[in-house]
Amino acid sequence: MPIKMLHIPTADGRAGAFAAFPDRGERHPGVLMYADGFGIRPVLREMARELAGHGYYVLVPNLFYRHGRAPVIELPEHIGEKVRPALMAQLMPLIEAHTAERALRDADAYLRFLTTQPEVAAGPVAVTGYCIGGLLAMRTAAAHPDQVAAVAGFHGPVGADGPDSLSKLTAQVHLGHAESDLTPEALGELNQALDAAGVAYTSEIYPDTTHGFTMSDTDAFNPAALQRHWDRLLPLLDRTLAKG
Repeated sequence: MPIKMLHIPTADGRAGAFAAFPDRGERHPGVLMYADGFGIRPVLREMARELAGHGYYVLVPNLFYRHGRAPVIELPEHIGEKVRPALMAQLMPLIEAHTAERALRDADAYLRFLTTQPEVAAGPVAVTGYCIGGLLAMRTAAAHPDQVAAVAGFHGPVGADGPDSLSKLTAQVHLGHAESDLTPEALGELNQALDAAGVAYTSEIYPDTTHGFTMSDTDAFNPAALQRHWDRLLPLLDRTLAKG
């Protein structure tokens, strides 16, 4: 899968990004992929390529472009538990500065860019995200119900905006939670809110997981949970996005 480096015009500047897609001269359904808080790095390119290999155009923006090019902080090849606190101390001010208002302005720009690329097929798109990217994916889907047909969030604070935000969702939803992030009781409350909002969804705690389980460059990585993530995500996209 080729990787194409891009710059996306936004209301606040230009966001660096990359896209992965099958290079066969065809048009493919679009997927906007939001990274976790550590941002664009080799593991995100691997995941985007994997998804693109199933017939999608995958756009991955630098969430923190206002603060510099990705990676906006220096990252080790492996993000172990010993270095994680120091890295998070650098990242938290960036995450806190990425307000809902900023996120929604960016989402407008990302979707506008995605849907106008010559390699992207007409029709609805999907949004997926990891960690803070899961919350951004849910916000994007709620703000663009006419464009987003599917949304998935993994080990993310997806209920942070409260039950009222869920009522705006028209997309089909999958949420994969880490055991360390959500108790069974909290999962029940979230799922009740999704039921009350009339959302078509699956929402589950992945067994034996900690926060960040999809990311192979962290100590949280769980290969079985990553595969479970693909086993949930790919059928969701196949159901909601027309190919060919």
